[in-house]
Amino acid sequence: MSTSETITLYRSVGPRELALIRESGFRAFPPRLPEQPIFYPVLFEAYAAQIARDWNSKSAQADYQGYVTRFAVLAAFLAYYEVQTVGSRDHQEYWIPAEHLDAFNASIVGPIEVTAEFSRGKPVTPPT
Repeated sequence: MSTSETITLYRSVGPRELALIRESGFRAFPPRLPEQPIFYPVLFEAYAAQIARDWNSKSAQADYQGYVTRFAVLAAFLAYYEVQTVGSRDHQEYWIPAEHLDAFNASIVGPIEVTAEFSRGKPVTPPT
């Protein structure tokens, strides 16, 4: 495996987490809260969109907004973690302990991008 080989991952976030990602220059995910011992990036964009649409954007705690982020992570870093399947084979994710998040962020290559936005369970269409 090349030291520059990457794996593209996705993560659904709410507006507060997105604001913290923006503050990092779209380079890092914020620290986990004490009640969040695991960071869950997922392998498939459709899975991240399902979470953003069906969970984040239907939650008052997330201001009824959900976003899908896409980012590349060094494969060498991810080699230490097993892919977890949490339902169908389309529901695959990594379980990164909160104490490893700084190392995870250091392994992100390039910016974290927002690929989709949902509001109250519906996709937000950008103005044309």
